[in-house]
Amino acid sequence: MSIMKLWSAVLLVSAGALSSMFATAADAPDAAQLDQAFPRSSLQIATPDARLHPFNIWVADTNERRARGLMFVRQLDADAGMLFIYPASQPIAMWMKNTFIPLDMLFVAADGRVAKVVERTQPQSLETIESGQPVRAVIELNAGTARKLHIAAGARVLHPLFTNP
Repeated sequence: MSIMKLWSAVLLVSAGALSSMFATAADAPDAAQLDQAFPRSSLQIATPDARLHPFNIWVADTNERRARGLMFVRQLDADAGMLFIYPASQPIAMWMKNTFIPLDMLFVAADGRVAKVVERTQPQSLETIESGQPVRAVIELNAGTARKLHIAAGARVLHPLFTNP
């Protein structure tokens, strides 16, 4: 096979892969599609102002689910989010590749204490967002939710995963 034919084949395969990728992005998952890929749960976040804020969440509890996360989602209900659960406490690093909506990220210790909040992450960014310390989970919520509800480091997440005092 000549170099020209080989190069043409590579370009055709690449173009096909790109069109498949864009077709997936255009067909953004809605809540029903997320329900098929992720188990559902609920949690509450207790803030220092003595309020409890309920959320309906999808649970990303496997490597595959954590890798997919909220990629290609274009809208979340105000009380919706995703809980990324890791097998043990560890430093976590995430990015926003293929994530179309800005999010607030709550890094949560094993006892349910919010260890760090990163507000208004940049959609589709490859910038690494790090927990800064070992955590057991990450909660992603619509951007602006943490500020609006006064969710900051020290808030408590109430969910069966966490060993709340």
